[in-house]
Amino acid sequence: MAQQFHEFDHGAVEAALDAARRRHEENDAAKNLTARSAVPAGGGHVALAAQCIAVTVENNKVCLNLPLGFGKHCFPLPVSIPNGTAAEACLDICTKFGIPTGIKVYIKVAGNTVLSETFGVC
Repeated sequence: MAQQFHEFDHGAVEAALDAARRRHEENDAAKNLTARSAVPAGGGHVALAAQCIAVTVENNKVCLNLPLGFGKHCFPLPVSIPNGTAAEACLDICTKFGIPTGIKVYIKVAGNTVLSETFGVC
């Protein structure tokens, strides 16, 4: 049987990217208002939650097709979790100045994070 690769919704990823762009634009506008202030401006790094999806454990791993060109990956779980166990995969989009720089994936089983991994720069 072929391994099932779960996917995040493209619309949720785009919504997170749009929020990051808006956040950067708002920071630029705020900098213009406080240009004479001694308070340092933000560094431009923003991570936004994009989506959590229901996944199923197969062969003690969860396989995902990641967005933004990061490809297909299987994540081995650190504990013995039976096949068919319901789990959750969550995705954060990492940006700098509104431009995507990486992603962070979390795998949760029974509400507990059992794995997190970053791709790119987060």
